[in-house]
Amino acid sequence: MKMVSWNVNGLRACVTKGFVDIFNELDADIFCLQETKLQEGQIDLPLDGYYQYWNYAEKKGYSGTAIFTKKEPLAVTNGIGIDEHNTEGRVITLEYEDFFFVTCYTPNSQNELKRLDYRMKWEDDFREYLLSLNEKKPVILCGDLNVAHNEIDLKNPKTNRKNAGFSNEEREKMTTLLNSGFTDSFRYLYPDKEGIYSWWSYRFNARKNNAGWRIDYFITSDSIKDKIIDSKIHTDIMGSDHCPVELDIDL
Repeated sequence: MKMVSWNVNGLRACVTKGFVDIFNELDADIFCLQETKLQEGQIDLPLDGYYQYWNYAEKKGYSGTAIFTKKEPLAVTNGIGIDEHNTEGRVITLEYEDFFFVTCYTPNSQNELKRLDYRMKWEDDFREYLLSLNEKKPVILCGDLNVAHNEIDLKNPKTNRKNAGFSNEEREKMTTLLNSGFTDSFRYLYPDKEGIYSWWSYRFNARKNNAGWRIDYFITSDSIKDKIIDSKIHTDIMGSDHCPVELDIDL
C-alpha cells in the first residue's frame, strides 16, 4: 500500500499551485491532508475513485484535516473522544480490517511556547488514544506532528533549542510515544540520513538553503514495522511550506 500525507497550509491556495496534478501523479491508496483551512462547502474537489473524509475546525480558516482513500473503511471517527481537543479538526481515524489509520495535525506550541501547557496535555491524551487503538489492531499514524525529534531532524538545532517544535518537552513526548510501542518509519530505515526535511519557513530563503525541519511523519505500531517497504520525503514537490511524505508498506 502507498500512503501519502501533506500539510497543504491552505488547500484552496494549494489547488492553485497544482495540487490535483500532484495528487494524481502520486496515486496513493490513502492520501491525507493537514491544515486544510476550510469549512464544509468551501471547495469542490473531484477526485475520482476516492472516498473523502473531512474534519473541519470550528474556527474559520484554521487547522482542519482530510483523508482520501480508494478503499472504503469499516468506520470513520473524527477527533479523539475528548471535547477540549475536538474543536480544531485535528484528527481523523479510519478503521480497516487489519489496521487503524490515523492522520493528525498536532497543535503548535506557538511563539514563546505560550501554548505548551495545552500541547503537553494534548500529547498525553493523544498517546492514550493511540494506545487504546493499538490494543485492538496495529496503527499507522501520519501527519504534521509539529516536532523535530532529534538534532538530525532540523538544520539549526542549537539556535532552536527553546523554540516551538524543538523544545525539550515536545521532544520528550515524541520519545515517550515511540517507546510505548511505535516506530518512526523514516528513521527506522534511514537512521543516519541528514539534510532531509519536510518543512521550511517562508522567510530567509529557507527552502532554497534547505534550512528545514522534519516534522511530518509516518509512524507505525512496532508489530508491523517489519512490513515497511520505504518511507519517502518528497522534497522536490512544491505548493506548500511543507512537502508530502510517503509510506510504502506491505499490508
